[in-house]
Amino acid sequence: MSNPASKGAALIWCPFPDEDAALAAIHALLDEGLIACGNVLPGMTSVFVWNGEKDTARETGALLKTHADLLDRAVLRLADLHPYDEPAVLGWHCDTAPPGTLAWLAGIAPKS
Repeated sequence: MSNPASKGAALIWCPFPDEDAALAAIHALLDEGLIACGNVLPGMTSVFVWNGEKDTARETGALLKTHADLLDRAVLRLADLHPYDEPAVLGWHCDTAPPGTLAWLAGIAPKS
């Protein structure tokens, strides 16, 4: 289902140290009108290299849904809100979404 109009949909992925930190960031972004929804995925194991050392940590993942026009602002704001010094925040434009989802995301109104 390829839909050129779906360029209005975007996603953000980010790991957090715990569920409380993920929920706090999601609530802030919702209140600021930068996302339409956040999904919290607890109990994630991350294996990574940081400062040249391999490590493993228990984290909580968050997947955020937003409008493509808000993606850059939402990613930067999430990085500011995040408790890690250098959080891994990744955002991308979605290629496909049904009309109802696009209408929902188009209704996000940023608050100043």
